[in-house]
Parts: sequence; C-alpha cells; structure tokens
Amino acid sequence: MSVSERTTTTASANDDDDTSMVAAVASADDVRDAGARAVASLQQSVTERLARLIRSDEDWAAQAVDVGLVDRNWLADPGANPARIAPPSAVLQRFLERTAEQRPSVLASLGLSALQAMSLARQETGPGNATLFPVTVVFTDLEGFTTFTAAEGDDAAAHLVSEHNRWVGPVVRSRGGRIVKRLGDGLMLSFPAPEAGALAAVELVSEEPGPLRVRAGIHHGEAVVSHDDVVGHVVNVSARLTEQARGGEALASVDVRDEVGDLRGLEFGRARRYRIRGLEPISACKVSSSFVR
Repeated sequence: MSVSERTTTTASANDDDDTSMVAAVASADDVRDAGARAVASLQQSVTERLARLIRSDEDWAAQAVDVGLVDRNWLADPGANPARIAPPSAVLQRFLERTAEQRPSVLASLGLSALQAMSLARQETGPGNATLFPVTVVFTDLEGFTTFTAAEGDDAAAHLVSEHNRWVGPVVRSRGGRIVKRLGDGLMLSFPAPEAGALAAVELVSEEPGPLRVRAGIHHGEAVVSHDDVVGHVVNVSARLTEQARGGEALASVDVRDEVGDLRGLEFGRARRYRIRGLEPISACKVSSSFVR
C-alpha cells in the first residue's frame, strides 16, 4: 500500500472515530435532556397536585399564603408562577407572629422572649444599594409575661396582649409613630423623630393599665425603612436596650438623649455603659416624665 493510500485510510478511520464520538456525545446529551424533561414533568405534576391539595382546605390555604409559605399567584396557577417569593427568614418571622397571637406560650416553649424572636429574621443592614433614613426605633414588652402565661394559660395571655395592643395603638399614633411588628407581648415601633419616640415610650411605661408593667428601649440612627419593616443596627440596639430595662422603665441610648436635648416633659438620668452580647458596649440612660404626678 502506498503512502498516499495509507494516509487516506488513516484519515477515513479518524473521520469514522470522530463521527462515532459526536454521535455518542449527542446520544448522551439526548439522554440527559430526556431525563431532565422527565424530572421537570414529574415536578410540575407534583406541584399541581400539591396546589390542588392546599386549595381544598380554605383555612390551610389562607394560613399558607399568610405566612409566606406559598405565593398566592402560585396557588391559583402553579404552572406559571414561583411557589414562594418570601425568603425563609420572612416565612419564619410570619409563622412565629401568627402562632404567638393564638398561643403566646409557643415562644417560651422555644426558649425565646418576644424580643429575641423578633430579632431572628433581622439583618444588620439592608441591600447594598438601599437608601438609609434617620429613624427612631422603640421596642417594648411586658415584664413577667412568660410567668403570667404559664400561670394563666394561653387564652388569658392572648386576651392580655390584645387589650395591651389596643391601648398602645392610639398612644403611638398620637406621636406620629407606627407599629412595625407585633410578636407575642413584644412590639417594634418607629417614629420620625427621637423626641416623639422618647415621649411615647415614657407614656407607655408609665400608664400601662394592665396587670403587667411595660419596659422599653429607644435608639436613634439610620436604617432601611419600608412600609412594613425597619432594618439596620438601630433595630438591634433598641431591642437589646429593652432587655436591659425593668418593668415601668424606658432606657434611651445617649444618641437619643443628645438629639432630644432639653425637652419639656422629659428627664434623662445619668448615662451608664451596658455590656450587651453580640454588640459593642452601649451608653444609655433612663428617661422619664419630668412632670410631677
């Protein structure tokens, strides 16, 4: 066989090998594509059956949508919409909020206070491109609420919280504030100015009509503010100060004291340093009404 013939034969063999390899790769791709389509079809079938199952129970469906476990649009048309748009932390937060409304003891069974539970889904900062706004954040809770719940039961505790929240609302609104979050006996409030937040906190801890005393923590700073949330370091500081306060007491950071200055009706005590787990030491002082009762 001539050199030319051997070259031609070798080239032909190589071409055959290349064709076989291409065919093998194509065949493997086809198999993977077919497998992916089969899995996707199965997932879609299971998704649609799950949506039908959830829709079959109106209470179940309403609760699943309410806490963010599933998206309302997905429930109506699972083939065209994502199953959930709320992040897991938001689902956890909503679930705890709704559950604690009916069974306040659930937080104690988890070893959490209302303030700790509200902090579970909190972030130090918002998205990198989020706009920060000055805001005053006040946290409150009821001293001795866990003990009260254990002694009196969930029904009595839920009634106490309901009455407490009904009383708090007008006080907060009268100072231009809003209730951002509710969880058990805990409340997260925001105000446009530190003067308003401090005045509201003092009124809340001084005039609670129920059997348990309110305690409050106040801090002022910048945060990401939306229509239903406040996210930032200011939130964590306020919550931690509340944990340091006693019933009938409001603790304000020195940032709040310095912003408020001399204001008729408010009196700030001597500042002291509080060592708080997870945060730098915080300087804060008691704030109370300067009016003689």
